Amino acid sequence: MIKAPIAGLLTTRSLQAIGIPPGKTRKLGRMLLAWTLALCSTQAFGITDEIQVYMDEINKPGEFGLEVHLNTTPSGRATPDYPGDVPPYHGVRVTPEFSYGINRDFEAGFYLPSGRDAEGNLFLGGAKLRLKWLPVKGDEITGGWYFGSNFELSSLSKKFSESRYSGEMRLIGGYRSKDWVIGVNPILGWDLSEGHRNGGPDMTLAWKAAHNVVPGIALGMEYYNAIGKLAHRLPQDLQDQTLYLVMDYDRKPWAFNLGVGRGLTAAADRWTVKAIIEIPFF
Repeated sequence: MIKAPIAGLLTTRSLQAIGIPPGKTRKLGRMLLAWTLALCSTQAFGITDEIQVYMDEINKPGEFGLEVHLNTTPSGRATPDYPGDVPPYHGVRVTPEFSYGINRDFEAGFYLPSGRDAEGNLFLGGAKLRLKWLPVKGDEITGGWYFGSNFELSSLSKKFSESRYSGEMRLIGGYRSKDWVIGVNPILGWDLSEGHRNGGPDMTLAWKAAHNVVPGIALGMEYYNAIGKLAHRLPQDLQDQTLYLVMDYDRKPWAFNLGVGRGLTAAADRWTVKAIIEIPFF
C-alpha cells in the first residue's frame, strides 16, 4: 500500500502533472526511483522508527493528518546490541503517524512502529504518544522565527528498545524565510523501565537547513548526533553522527521528505536512506 503512491510519482507524466517543469522531470524521476528502490528492496532495511527534524509544521485546529515514516540501512551494524535487539543492517522500519490539531498551539500524535528483520519476519513494535506545543510561529506567507517543544511517551518491544517504557522532550526552534528554512532540535530521552533509569537522560542534537530550488521543492541537509548521557558525554568517536542530503517536496495534496545519510563516525551506520510521506485526506 505504501509502494503504490510512491511509484505513481516516478513517471515523467505524473511529475509534470504535479507542476514540475518538463526539463527537470527526467532527472528528478531517476533520482526518486533510485531512492524508492533502496527503500522498497527486500535487501535494504532500517534501524530507527523516526528520523526527522521538527520544524514549524503543525495541524490546524480540528485537522487530521497521516504520515508514513520509512527508513533503511543498506550498510550498518549487523550484530545485536542486547538480547532481543534487531540490528539495522538488512532490516526495515515502517511507522504510520496519526496527528490531530487540538488548537492553534497544540497538536497530538500517535505512532505505530513496525518492522521487518533480515530474515523477512514482520513484527509490531508497540506505540508512541506525543504532544507538540508551538506557541511562536512566523507568518504563513513571509515566515519568521518559530519556537516550541514536543513531548513523547513510548511503550516499545525489545526489537525497538532495550527499555520498554521511555519518554522524550524535544525543543523546537528555527527560522523560515521565503527561500530558506533552518531548524534545531535538542532532544532529551529518558528510559523509564525498571533497571534502566540510572545515569540521567540521553542527549541528541539534530538540525536542518534547506533551500527552495523551485516552488514546492527544497534541497538541504539534516544532521543527527547522539551525544550520550547528558551528564557523561561520549568520546567523539563513539558518538553516533550522521549527515543527510535531503529533498522536501510540498505541492498539495502530496508532500514528502527523502534523504540519504552517511555515518560520520565508527559508531554510526555507514549508509541510511529515509522517507516521510504525507498521505492526503480527500
